[in-house]
Amino acid sequence: MQASQENEVRSSSCFPTRFLSSKSPPSPPPENEYDGDKTALKQKKPGGWKSMPYILGNETCERMATIGLLANFMVFLRTQFHLDQVMASNVINIWSGITNFLPLIGAFISDAYLGRFRTIACASVASFMGMVTLTLIVWIRELHPPICNVSNQCIGPTKIQFGVLALSLGLLSIGSAGIRPCSIPFGVDQFDSSTEEGRRGIASFFNWYYMSFTVVLIIALTLVVYIQTSVSWLLGLGAPTLLMLCSIILFFIGVKLYVYVKPEGSVFTGIVQVMVAAFKKRNLKLPVHDGEYYDPPLKGNFVKKLPLTNKLRFFNKAALITEGEILSDGTNSNPWRLCSTQKVEETKCLFKVIPIWASGIICFTAMAQQGTFTVSQALQMNRHLTANFQIPAGSLSVISMITIGLWLPVYDRILVPYIRKVTRVEGGITLLQRMGVGIVFSLLSMVVAGLVERMRRASALAHAGPDGIAPLTVFWLAPQLILMGFAEAFNIIGQIEFYNKEFPENMSSLANSLFSCTMAGASYLSTFLVNVVHKTTGKDGRPDWLSNDINKGRLENLYFLIAGLGVLNLGYFLWVARGYTYKSRFDIEDDKQDLGFDIELNGIKK
Repeated sequence: MQASQENEVRSSSCFPTRFLSSKSPPSPPPENEYDGDKTALKQKKPGGWKSMPYILGNETCERMATIGLLANFMVFLRTQFHLDQVMASNVINIWSGITNFLPLIGAFISDAYLGRFRTIACASVASFMGMVTLTLIVWIRELHPPICNVSNQCIGPTKIQFGVLALSLGLLSIGSAGIRPCSIPFGVDQFDSSTEEGRRGIASFFNWYYMSFTVVLIIALTLVVYIQTSVSWLLGLGAPTLLMLCSIILFFIGVKLYVYVKPEGSVFTGIVQVMVAAFKKRNLKLPVHDGEYYDPPLKGNFVKKLPLTNKLRFFNKAALITEGEILSDGTNSNPWRLCSTQKVEETKCLFKVIPIWASGIICFTAMAQQGTFTVSQALQMNRHLTANFQIPAGSLSVISMITIGLWLPVYDRILVPYIRKVTRVEGGITLLQRMGVGIVFSLLSMVVAGLVERMRRASALAHAGPDGIAPLTVFWLAPQLILMGFAEAFNIIGQIEFYNKEFPENMSSLANSLFSCTMAGASYLSTFLVNVVHKTTGKDGRPDWLSNDINKGRLENLYFLIAGLGVLNLGYFLWVARGYTYKSRFDIEDDKQDLGFDIELNGIKK
């Protein structure tokens, strides 16, 4: 279990860890002064657990701010900014897409230029400024639309008001771009992985990180959302803002304790170089012998050597040596025309997983509906637990979190050992099988969501009062949220482990960013579907499927449309997964003997 946790930590790191001295003046030492000496590496004394409160506190408050806002953002946009549900959905999906895409750029800037400390520091300030701006929006009357009148006629936001909102969301996205890809690796940097104590520290840090993340999710989805909805938006946004300020202060207080790692350059540059070099040599024929390829020894012992393969052979041309490309000292004269075989194989790792990666977008599109139209459904249902207490609509997604929390221990401790005996697969089922199960659960969730919405709408039309709220209890939404929880437990965790094992360690930042890009792609696809449906349905005097009055629309048809796309996506996934060959070999013990298996989706090949 500990080894698995260490692998997960590596999947989020930007590059292999190298330590600098923690004995530094109050301001951090320049991150480009490390001489790369491996002997010196062992003599450095990492900050260890002394630095953890500052790192975990910073990450916790950033997540509290963004998750607390995103969970209830649909309600905020509809009740405070008076946007219709299509416009509100577009704002959420576009912002979520940008927020999930920018960590890719943040990882590149951190790896190539700033280093992790400076990246987190700048991003934390940006997050704080975004939260301050958002708090000012609800505090200052001129920055938000006026309250609806007694006849329930509402005025939407002005261009200035909407522009200030966009500014606050942009600052929050910049903050997420720097904090999310670097918080885990910066924490791992504080431990010396060459020692037993350091490895235990990394495993323990991983546990504390995700425990704090889970606590933040629960607090954000319950307490923060309740304060925003039932007490005050100003208090509900002001409290996380103050916490963010405290986290920044704590982060800079710990500056004397941190270990600072030199930015070593980004793997993205090498990938682009391989693509350019292969294109320049597209007319050359590949040789029969490997001796004609550029294969210099690797610098240091931190990157595993990848042998040149014949798959995606077009990229091999980037390593093909032509006249004048090797200098007298054996070095490369132009990295944009000649690349090492190591860079070529690293590039192949990316292109090899892209077909699998693409299948996650539609699966995540189904998940994205939890924060938009599921909230709209909840607003038009009976949310009373008692006569005086209503469940906040934005808190319902906690059902998915509870499902994941209850299911994973059962799956890991009870089901996997039993299934492993039958399949002889280390994880019970292969990673691609795990991802496929998640896709099935996601489309089932959309089918159930459509059926429940059809029942909710019928109840509202038959029994609703003047406010249009159906007497149906909001817990009828639980089945679709539970199914989505299973989809996340299988597909999301499967994706994270899949990328971690299929990329070499020095490409772990790219692996981590691919997962965020999947969510970004899902947000943009959801925006596209919503707008197409909104503009093409409801002709001949009939309201469209996504009418602002949900009782007049046909929201269930959108759910069924996404479920249909999910069926097509499942077929595509099965097709690409059958032809996929794992880079890693999965070894299990059978009668105390190691049996090497090459595992594919449709079985095990010896």
